[in-house]
Amino acid sequence: MLARRTLLAAAALLPAAALAQEAGSTARPLRVGVTAGPHAQVMEKVREIAARDGLAIRIVEFSDFIQPNAALAAGDLDANSYQHQPFLDQQVRDRRLPLVSVGKTMVFPMGLYSRRHRQASAIPAGGRVAIPNDPTNGGRALVLLASAGLFSLRSGADFRATVADVTENPRRLRIVELEAAQLPRALDEVEAAAINSNFALQAGLNPVRDSIAIESAESPYANLIAVRDADRTAPWVARLLRAYQNDEVKGFVETTFSGAVVPAF
Repeated sequence: MLARRTLLAAAALLPAAALAQEAGSTARPLRVGVTAGPHAQVMEKVREIAARDGLAIRIVEFSDFIQPNAALAAGDLDANSYQHQPFLDQQVRDRRLPLVSVGKTMVFPMGLYSRRHRQASAIPAGGRVAIPNDPTNGGRALVLLASAGLFSLRSGADFRATVADVTENPRRLRIVELEAAQLPRALDEVEAAAINSNFALQAGLNPVRDSIAIESAESPYANLIAVRDADRTAPWVARLLRAYQNDEVKGFVETTFSGAVVPAF
């Protein structure tokens, strides 16, 4: 009877032992969340490089900005690569997520696009201009629109700006807030839309060639790799960064995106 109980106890411990295996091992690939498009394309290259180092990566694609962080916090992912620091900071504050940045990846300059106008100055009075509806990218879009001369923001406004921070709007432009991934589809319905480059590229829009206004090259919105705080010193984190932050990936980004995406490492 004692022997049987011992065997049952040992069997009960097996799932826990399996879960404890290091991420990225041959037994369980490292699960990395990305948004579809450029982030996924670059991660495929990273996966190829990591495999040479014995690090297996499983890429998990998402179509929105919220779920990759929720999945990471819940343990369904080991890391994600799709967001910039201001967005992560906002998510950590608002949703109390135990996530941290461990390294930079790329800068995706936000651009203003229009199917009706070739210059921002041509947008007519009363026109509708669409921006992302998440707090940090929405504020980022407002700063871009202000820099293009469409309206003025209060002194010192940054990515935390809201429509309430618009101080002068002589053209009486109407700001329409939409989910970031939906903005390219809205271009036929608005005068212009401020679109994150990962979604613009996915829709066949090149920020350098097609935008009517674009962030400067000094944009502070470098994207990053995020992990759970408890994993920040895990050995696989350094291996993942080594597979990403190297000249081979830098060359791939520069060749594939022709300047529309800029390495931040």
